[in-house]
Amino acid sequence: MSYKIMSAEEAASLFFNGANVGFSGFTAAGTPKIVPSAIAAMAEKLHNEGKEFKINVFTGASSGDMLDGALVRANAINFRAPYQSSKDLRNGINSGAVKYNDMHLSHLSQELRYGFYGKLDFAVVEAADVTPDGEILPTAGVGLAPTACMLADKIIIELNSTQPKELYGMHDIFIPANPPYRKELPIYKVSDRAGEKTIKVDPKKIVAIVESNEFTNVAKFTEVDATTAKIGQNVANFLANELKRGTVPPEFLPIQSGVGNVANAVLYSLGDNKDVPTFTMYTEVIQDAVIDLMEKGRISFASGCSLTTSTDVTKDIYSNLKFFGDKVLLRPIEISNNPEIIRRLGLITINTALEADIFGNVNSTHVLGTKMMNGIGGSGDFTRNAYISIFTCPSIQKGGLISPIVPMVSHCDHSEHSVKILITEQGIADLRGLDPLGRAKTIIENCVHPDYKQLMWDYLKLGGATHTPHSLKNAFAFHTAFAEKGDMRLTQYI
Repeated sequence: MSYKIMSAEEAASLFFNGANVGFSGFTAAGTPKIVPSAIAAMAEKLHNEGKEFKINVFTGASSGDMLDGALVRANAINFRAPYQSSKDLRNGINSGAVKYNDMHLSHLSQELRYGFYGKLDFAVVEAADVTPDGEILPTAGVGLAPTACMLADKIIIELNSTQPKELYGMHDIFIPANPPYRKELPIYKVSDRAGEKTIKVDPKKIVAIVESNEFTNVAKFTEVDATTAKIGQNVANFLANELKRGTVPPEFLPIQSGVGNVANAVLYSLGDNKDVPTFTMYTEVIQDAVIDLMEKGRISFASGCSLTTSTDVTKDIYSNLKFFGDKVLLRPIEISNNPEIIRRLGLITINTALEADIFGNVNSTHVLGTKMMNGIGGSGDFTRNAYISIFTCPSIQKGGLISPIVPMVSHCDHSEHSVKILITEQGIADLRGLDPLGRAKTIIENCVHPDYKQLMWDYLKLGGATHTPHSLKNAFAFHTAFAEKGDMRLTQYI
C-alpha cells in the first residue's frame, strides 16, 4: 500500500477540538516533533479567529519541548497524562490551565485499552521506517506507541530521516491481553524477548506520512559534584556489603535507576566498585552512564523504554549499532515497568526522592505539598515490587535553606511499606525490619544533615509515647518555616 505524504501543516489540519491523541516516545527520545509544533501553530491561528481548540494528550512519559512546550504555549492542551517535565507545562498545570492526571507509567496503556479515557482518535508516531503492509519501526523511544496505534482511528507517521533503519531488531513490541485473558509475560531474564521487532497495524489506518529531519537533541547531565558523588559511593558500598552478607546473590541482580545527575553518579559508582560484578539493567531510561559502562564491559545488557542519551552519545550509538544492537532492547512502557517482571527478576531499584520523612515515606512529585514538579513516573512501579528499593536525595538543598528530609512529607507517593533503604551523602538508613520509631532514629542518625539533626530529635520527642510519634501541631513546621521565612532551619515548634 502507498501512503499519502503530507506536510506537517496538512497533517495538523486533521485534528479537531477535543481529540484524544496518543504520541509515541519516552522523554525526548522517540517523540514526534514537527507535527505537534504544527498543531500548536494551528491552535494559535484558530484562537486568534475566536475558535476553540484544545486536545487531550497521552504519552509514555515526558516529551520534548516541540511537543509539550509548543502545545502548552499555544494553549492547546486540555488534559495531559501520565507524566511531564516541561517548565511551561508545569506552570500551566499549577495555574489550573491544564488538567493533569499524574499516573504510574505502567498503568496508562492498559487503562486506555480498558476504555477508561474514551476513544483514542489519533496516534502520532515517530518512525525510522514504515513498510507498505503496516510495519512501523519505532525510533529510540517506545512509550505507549503500540497501544496508541492499536486503538487510534487514524495514525500519522512522522518519518524521521535522522533515525537509522538499522535500529531494526532493537525493539521488543508486546501488548498484554486484557483481563481475564492475560497470560504471564514470558520474560525470565533481562535479555528475553516477548514480542515483535516492529509495531504492526492495519495500513489503512495510516492516513499520513510526514517527513522529518529533526534530530533528537538531549543535553548532557551536569558534572558529578561532591554531594552526588558521595551519594553514589554510599549506594555502591551498601550493595557491595549486601553481596558480602549474602543477601544479594553473588551473580548480582538487575538494576533499575531513575533519570538525572544523582542516577548517573550512582551508576558510575557501581561501575567503579570492584566488589560489584558486571551487571544488567532492567529500567525505563537508558542514559549516558549506561552506555559508557557498557563500552567498558561493566554493564552487559540493558532493557528499557528509551535511549535517552545526550546528543553526541546518541550519534556514537547510531554509528556503532553492530556493537549495541545485541546489548539493548527497547520495550513499551507497560513492559519495561511491569510489576510482574520486576518482582520475578528481583530488581534493585534506585530512585530519587523530592523529600522523605523520618518514618520512611517519600514524596516524588509535589513541592510543599501543592505544586506539581514532574510526576511519579515509574518510581512506584519499581519501588513497590523491588527486591530492594532504594531512595536517594541530598541532605540539604539551596545552601542549607531546605532539608529534603522532614518530619512528615507534604505529599506521599511511596509509603514506608515500600521504602527499604534511604541514602544521602551523610550515610545510609537501612529501614528493613524496623518499627516506626526505629526507622526515625535510623534516618535521623544516618541521613539528616547536622544543621537539622537537633530539630528532628526535638520533633520526635513531641510525638510522645505512641506507635508513630507524630505531633499533628508541628508535622509541617519545616514547610511552614520555609514558606514564611525562606529557611527551614528557623523552624519553631508550638
